[in-house]
Amino acid sequence: MVTLADVAQHAGVSASTVSYVLSGKRSISASTRERVERSIAHLGYHPNAGARALASSRSNIIALMIPLRTDMYVPVMMEIAIAVATTARSHGYDVLLLTGEEGPAAVRRIEGSALADAMILMDVELDDDRLPLLREAARPGVLIGLPADPSGLSCVDLDFEAAGALCAEHLAGLGHREIAVIGEAAAVYERHTGFAERTLSGLRERCRELGVRLLHRPCEGSYASVAATLARVHDERPGTTAFVVQNEAATDPLLALLRQQGRAVPEDVSVMAICPEQVAAHASVPLTSVAVPAQRMGRHAVERVVAKLRGQAGDGVVLLEPELTVRESTGPRPAPAPD
Repeated sequence: MVTLADVAQHAGVSASTVSYVLSGKRSISASTRERVERSIAHLGYHPNAGARALASSRSNIIALMIPLRTDMYVPVMMEIAIAVATTARSHGYDVLLLTGEEGPAAVRRIEGSALADAMILMDVELDDDRLPLLREAARPGVLIGLPADPSGLSCVDLDFEAAGALCAEHLAGLGHREIAVIGEAAAVYERHTGFAERTLSGLRERCRELGVRLLHRPCEGSYASVAATLARVHDERPGTTAFVVQNEAATDPLLALLRQQGRAVPEDVSVMAICPEQVAAHASVPLTSVAVPAQRMGRHAVERVVAKLRGQAGDGVVLLEPELTVRESTGPRPAPAPD
């Protein structure tokens, strides 16, 4: 195994100089630094993580808290997690993945140990019980999500309220006056999960301003659940001419059920979604959508937490502007059937 002494001998410098290059504790000339870095690359040297942590009081690890719940669309969560891991690695950090539903206990565990230098929290609720601890923590933290009160916190998220408003504007512009929302599972709203609540708030407010009637129904996302939700919408609002889906698992079942009922998309009914681009683009009818930029959210969160670790950033909220892509699933409201 290559040692620090081997790197020093190959580069023609002292072992302490190699250590200073790795830790950044002292200023080293550019030429010497480049020589040491070339030797590290040539020899394939990897610093011992434990020794590095003892020497620098840093673990070079970022903890990612991502509770994997059965009522969430896991592929999107994992896409964000992969973006976090690859971006962290590009900055010299590894990622510790915490997937349990530990809540505040997970924050205490990271804060009270040398496991990680910083935290990134996902699945953020409006009144998340992890936040008081995060505000008091010595270790930097960033939320991928937006709570009701973001003061004293660093947050990165899609502007879900604006995303909801954008859906309402698009469908109203096509003449639709009866819109139904196929939402996330009921448990997501019971937890007051930020992204779901904020989307619904944006939809409701903009529909109210535009004179559009809105019906929201939670849905588990399975075929049977979507079928029951669709039947309920038809019973409660038979004049519905457009659907907004914020539940990636529900998109294909909804399109299949509409097709079985002989309702053409978009001639008879329009469907749009708030979802990742690949879900919308590869649906059986390519969906008009507002994209959930999972990779950008993950990258921004890491860049923010690394900047905080380096003392280059404070607290604040970064909201990514939603982008609407019109595809084949939305069209003008159909003319009313003659009496």
